Amino acid sequence: MKEKLIERFISYAQMDTQSNDDNEACPSTPGQMDLARKLEAELQELGLVEVTVDEHAYVMATLPANTDKEVPVIGFLAHLDTATDLTGAGVKPQLVENYDGKDIVLNKELDIVLSTESFPELAGYKGHTLITTDGTTLLGADNKAGIAEIMTAMAYLLEHPEIKHGKIRVAFTPDEEIGRGPHKFDVARFGASHAYTVDGGPLGELEYESFNAAGVKISFKGVNVHPGTAKGKMIHSAKIAMAFHLRLPSGEAPEFTEGYEGFYHLISMQGTAEQSKLQYIIRDFDREAFENRKAYIAAIVEEFQSTYGAENIVLEMKDQYYNMREKIEPVRHIVDIAQEAMENLGITPVIRPIRGGTDGSQLSYMGLPTPNIFTGGENFHGKFEYASVDVMLKAVQVIVEIAKLTEQKA
Repeated sequence: MKEKLIERFISYAQMDTQSNDDNEACPSTPGQMDLARKLEAELQELGLVEVTVDEHAYVMATLPANTDKEVPVIGFLAHLDTATDLTGAGVKPQLVENYDGKDIVLNKELDIVLSTESFPELAGYKGHTLITTDGTTLLGADNKAGIAEIMTAMAYLLEHPEIKHGKIRVAFTPDEEIGRGPHKFDVARFGASHAYTVDGGPLGELEYESFNAAGVKISFKGVNVHPGTAKGKMIHSAKIAMAFHLRLPSGEAPEFTEGYEGFYHLISMQGTAEQSKLQYIIRDFDREAFENRKAYIAAIVEEFQSTYGAENIVLEMKDQYYNMREKIEPVRHIVDIAQEAMENLGITPVIRPIRGGTDGSQLSYMGLPTPNIFTGGENFHGKFEYASVDVMLKAVQVIVEIAKLTEQKA
């Protein structure tokens, strides 16, 4: 199983499926459809049925029940795309066998080192088989580790018919990283009573609370004039944008917050004297605080519009997802099953809020309650991303155990 899991993950990671927030199409990039078609073929080869890929790259498939009991249909989901923070092209996964607990040189030529000083949790993986980047791209464990784990779990269940389970649905979705994962997901066609995203991080993560989330784009239009004759004429849009950013509370940013603390996060900035753009995400667990954050941004925009003209400062702000706890609490038993599955395998569940979101954040509000379980990845969205194969195997076992327990409790 270990070799096949590694093989699957590396083959997926090497495909460029980075999503693109500037493209309104779904999927937002062609590589996601390429991976969807690859998974379609693999699912059919494994022996799953009702394997489909629609025009938007949503993959669905069924593992039929092998029990006579009436068992709720459950689902397992992961997403096809990788984050926009760093390129997902040309990913060269590196296998570190029996990790010695010391610094890992990712790229000797560029002097890029995954160090235990910067990432102290790394030392805890001593003895594990790790998969890292080569220091020039992200890895894509978010969420290709989840895809590989679901595929491997389905293969295992097919190979072991003595493990009784109900009907299981699997799905792989596009554009999760840009907040659109479930936008065209057909919950009724999926046909599950509840599901689990396999999209978490370290061993034992079990999450059913997520941020409330919004995306923000602010455009600034200025007037460019030759600097030699610019006095009284130039209106420098980039400086206006910088002044805007300085109005946000500096301590309420990802690098200064933890636990249930919310933030404003500057995703990107582009600017010249003539035109500039700021892109943010707003996050908060508390719905009222979330609404207040949005209102604060809007108020600053109005203030700047009064100074520079409403036509020159344009705000786009869209809600992306909400805290899924509200929809999962009434069916808390689905979290309890995942918790019991982990405990049965000797894994200590780590139940805490997701400082982020998954497809489950939106799907829970669409009628499909969907908590999240770990994948074994660390340092997502950057060149220091890595995954533990040992923990990935544990995730496969948890998926199998959830299927087993759901049948037993029916």
